[in-house]
Parts: sequence; structure tokens; C-alpha cells
Amino acid sequence: MKAFTLLSAVLSAALVSAQAVHVGTIDNTTVLPEDLNGSNFTYPWPVQLYRFSSQRQDLEMAFMDVAPKCKPNGKTAVLLHGKNFCGPTWEQTARVLAANGYRVILPDHVGFCKSSKPQAYQFSLQQFGFNINGLLQALGIKSATVIGHSLGGMTAARYALMFPDQVDELVMVDPIGLEDWKAKGVPYIDIDDTFKTESASTYASIRGYEQATYYVGQWKDSYDTWVNMLVNIYKGSQGAAYAYDQALVVDMVLTQPVIYEFGLIRPRALLITGDKDNTAIGAQWSPPDVRAKLGHYDVLGPEAAAQLKNGTGIHYPNLGHAPQLSDPELFHKDLLGWLSK
Repeated sequence: MKAFTLLSAVLSAALVSAQAVHVGTIDNTTVLPEDLNGSNFTYPWPVQLYRFSSQRQDLEMAFMDVAPKCKPNGKTAVLLHGKNFCGPTWEQTARVLAANGYRVILPDHVGFCKSSKPQAYQFSLQQFGFNINGLLQALGIKSATVIGHSLGGMTAARYALMFPDQVDELVMVDPIGLEDWKAKGVPYIDIDDTFKTESASTYASIRGYEQATYYVGQWKDSYDTWVNMLVNIYKGSQGAAYAYDQALVVDMVLTQPVIYEFGLIRPRALLITGDKDNTAIGAQWSPPDVRAKLGHYDVLGPEAAAQLKNGTGIHYPNLGHAPQLSDPELFHKDLLGWLSK
């Protein structure tokens, strides 16, 4: 019995150690260059840096920290961006939340935007989770409302699985990973080939994809802001490094679906999807019969929401992959309504 007790203690200690986050430091005093880690895009609030060590490398995670614009409600919201976006894409939502008493943190993931572009990094949703948790700990934030879109929604789901007691509420907006693309027949392609595709990204290719998938064929001049934000990084001072990191991210999302664990998510959760979203990683290089099976969010959204034991789903019949941008008034009404319950 003593041996069993000792073994249990050792295993428990190992699990706690395995979940330990190495916390870095916040740098909000250094005058940052205009072209920070390959991005010269102007952010709506001052950019700060979270400096930390990860996988034997010294890295920087850029982020914005927005104070409440009314009486603080004591809550913090963390907004996680998708693959084709950066922290500023959440600007409208951040302003709405700040106007309702939230402190809002908007990080750029490692490998994206104004954050470091490491070239020898094991990208995983778990690693993103550790990075975000380290940032929050460094800021003295013990728990937060975690809101993520697309890749950010996929990351938010993983974060809630990793740190359930540190998530006040979870909101996933058209997350990817609601289906296992490889299991449905998407061929695996080499990272070097994905790198070539990412390196060839242009205004036309990015807009074409987003118009068809994010905005249901519609286009507003305001959407150009986000396309040009990406083009400037792909063609900027760290363009090759950025394209390679994006290739690694494609490999990550293709091989790490989260749908199998939706039933294990403990925090109160909201899943928002657009029925006309057709996002499917690998569809573009899949044979027609496989492509036809992928990206049906009108089915995937309700099915995933039904798996949430402490959650609910909202789906928009006429919206695509980015409802927070295509119909922000409706999105924010529903978001605030759910958060206030």
C-alpha cells in the first residue's frame, strides 16, 4: 500500500510538472521598431512584448492590453486570432467588450504578425496553449474568458482542455478542427510543398479565398485592410520565415483536430458558426470526391455544439467563416447576451 501511495504521489507530481508553464516577462518600455518581426502594420493600441523561452529559443509574443472603458467588471477577455488574421482583426470586438467593463488581451501567436518567426519550432495547439497561459500569468491574470476565431477557436478549445480551471467562459467562432480531414481522405502533403504555396501568396490569392469562404462571395472595402496586412508580411523583411511558419501551422491544424475531445470540455462554452462557412484544410489539393465531403459547417456546427456538455450553439444561416466581421452588430449582440447570462 505504501509503495502504491508513493507511486501515485510521483505520478501526480509528474503530471503537475508536465503542465507547468515557464513564465517570461512583460516588456512595455522598449521603443519598438516600426517593422516589428516583419510586420509594419499599425495596431489600434500600443504593442507590448511578452519575452519568454520556448523550445530552447528566446521568443517574443506581441500583444495589446486594452483597459475597460467603463466601470470594470473584474473580468478579462483573451481574443485569439485565426491563421489569416492578427490581433487587430478583433478590434471591433475588443472595443465592444471594453465598453462593457472587460479588460481585453489581444496576442499575436508565435509565428504570426508582430511575434517571433522561429524556424526550428514544433508548432502544436498545446504549445500555443502554454504560450498564452504564460502571457496571462506574466500579466497577473488568473482566469479569463477565452474567445477564439478559426485557428484561434481551435486553440481556445485546446486551451480549455489544458487549463479548465483558468477559463471563465469559452467562445469558439467558426473554429477549424471540427472534422478530421485526413480521416475523410485529404492526402498528406510535404511541408516543403506547403511552403511553396504559402510563399506564392498574393493579394489576389488571399482575397479570392477569403471572399469565397469568409464573406459568402460578398466584399467590402474594409476587408482589404486585413488582406493587405497579410500581404505586407508575406512580402516583408521576414517574408520567407513567415511563409515557412505558416506551412508548419498548416501541418499542425491538418494533424491535430479537436472534435474528438469536445465532449471533455468543462468550462461553460459557446460555439458560433456560419452555415455557409466551407473552410476545409486540404480541400484544394484533394480529389473531387473527397472535397465534396468537407467543410459543411451547417452540419459540423450543430453536431459539435451537441457534444458540449456545458455549452450551446448559435449558427447563422446566411453567414460564412467570419461573422464577427461580416455582421458585427448581430455577432456582438449574441456574444454579449450569452456572456451576460
